[in-house]
Amino acid sequence: MNQKRVIIFSGGQLYPQYIQEIQPGDFIIGADKGALYLIRHDIKPDLAVGDFDSISPQELKHVRAESGRIVECDPVDKNLTDTELAFEMAIREQPDFIMLVGGTGTRMDHTLANVQMLNRALQHHIECAIMDQNNYITLTGSKIEVRDRGYKYVSLLPMTPEVTGITLEGFQYPLENATLKIGESLGISNVLLESVGLVSITSGLLLVIQSND
Repeated sequence: MNQKRVIIFSGGQLYPQYIQEIQPGDFIIGADKGALYLIRHDIKPDLAVGDFDSISPQELKHVRAESGRIVECDPVDKNLTDTELAFEMAIREQPDFIMLVGGTGTRMDHTLANVQMLNRALQHHIECAIMDQNNYITLTGSKIEVRDRGYKYVSLLPMTPEVTGITLEGFQYPLENATLKIGESLGISNVLLESVGLVSITSGLLLVIQSND
C-alpha cells in the first residue's frame, strides 16, 4: 500500500535538487515564494498558501494562474507563519508522511519554529521530516528507523527536558536504556553502521538529525 505524502515547499533556502524529492501522486503545497519556486521548475502546486509578501504582484498573478488552489492571508493580520499555515493544510490532507523543504535558512526563529512543528505531526500520528542540503530532521516519541540517506552523522537531541530509555541498534556508538537531558551532547555525531538503524525511547520526545558538514 502506497504512502499518502504531502510535500511542502516553504520560502527558506531552496535548491534545484529538492524537486527530485517529488514522487508521483504526492500532494504539493507551495508556501509563499515556495509556490513560485515550484512553478519556475515546471511543477504546478496543488495548493499555494501564504501572504505572498515576498514576491511581486506580477509573480503573484503567475502563482494564482498556475496553482491548483490558492489560500491567501493578510500579511499583517495573521497568527500563523506561511509555513505553519501550509503545515496545517497538510495535516488536513490526513497523509501518512509530510516532508518540509525550504523550512530552514538564515532566520533561526523560523527554523526553530518549523522544527517544533514536527511535534504537531507526531500528535496526529503522521511521519514527518524536514530536509535541507545538509540535514534530515525527524522526531520520535517511541521508536524510529533511521535509513542511510547519504548523511555522515546521526545526532540525537532531546525536545523535552528529559528523554529516557534511549536504545540504539546499528550505530557505531550504541546506547542501551540511556537518558538524555536538554543541553547534554552525548547524542551528537553518531554514525550508522548499517543501511538501517533503530532508535527507540521510553519517554519524552527525541530529535533525530542526520547531517553532513
